[in-house]
Amino acid sequence: MVQLLPFALASFGPALLLGAGAIWGGLWAGLGILAMTVVVFFLDKLAIEQPVSAATGHRLSEALGVMHFVLLGLAVWSVGGPLPLLDKGLIVVGCGLYFGQISNSNAHELIHRADRWAFRLGAANYTALLFGHHTSAHRLVHHVHAATPHDPATAPKGVGFWRYAVRAWNGGFGAGLRAERQRHGGAWLPAPYVGYVLGATMSFAAAASLAGLAGVIGLVTIAAYAQLQLLLSDYVQHYGLERAILPDGRRAAMGPAHSWNAPQWYSSAMMLNAPRHSEHHLKPAKPFPALELDGETMPMLPRSLPVMAVIALIPPLWRKVMDRRVDRWAKTRETALVI
Repeated sequence: MVQLLPFALASFGPALLLGAGAIWGGLWAGLGILAMTVVVFFLDKLAIEQPVSAATGHRLSEALGVMHFVLLGLAVWSVGGPLPLLDKGLIVVGCGLYFGQISNSNAHELIHRADRWAFRLGAANYTALLFGHHTSAHRLVHHVHAATPHDPATAPKGVGFWRYAVRAWNGGFGAGLRAERQRHGGAWLPAPYVGYVLGATMSFAAAASLAGLAGVIGLVTIAAYAQLQLLLSDYVQHYGLERAILPDGRRAAMGPAHSWNAPQWYSSAMMLNAPRHSEHHLKPAKPFPALELDGETMPMLPRSLPVMAVIALIPPLWRKVMDRRVDRWAKTRETALVI
């Protein structure tokens, strides 16, 4: 349990601060934002190695999944309440960051669990943020076609984030729907997508009951910002890396060189080791505390995942930082194939 303490503190801490901000206003929401930005930036600079743990982290992940709904409800309620406009703005921004970076990482962990309750909890987390289809698109499309042109979540080299975001959202919805139709006998609207639609409707209804029209606007704004964070994460972690085409025309198997990783300890703890992305693709069911890094075979980002997400918002700067690194890894893979 001691080995899970950094994960618990880094993931629960901002939620508690934001929840306090939604109830009492004042500095609390601002502190929550600082905990996910400035504090993370400086703590990542400490030379601390996050050890690999045999713990599953299942109970922590489930607790975060339940807290997701508590924080979302408080945030929507506060938007329609008497708090000053500045406080409301901080809550929207802070919760958008939290749901997009921390809660997204946790829901991602849950939808890869074999346990039905955990899977449904993760799907409900995404659905409450009007992004339920990501549950299907991620598992049935991204994990099958990552690092190929058939994956909407993989950005080819040279494509800027803003152009990618539209393609990834629309492409993920459609590709996930097609994959679920195949699994459910060709049904026009398969059961999982019925659930996503009903869940989103329930989310809108809950927002309206908590805070009226202001609550609905708050929900949409928070969800949109959270989805932006999720798309940034996918963009950064797979930018430019493509599986080679083998002599028989098939794509090479997904390997450690097909995802970008980040070794910084605190941002990894905050995001439940989501930046250790290569091994997740190799072993999707492996619990987050057990994920490992290998600097020899896994591409490493030059900065932490949150910092790289900020850089990705400026496409010319992003290409200047990343394109030469993409080329370097492409040459490495070509050499390996020749050998």
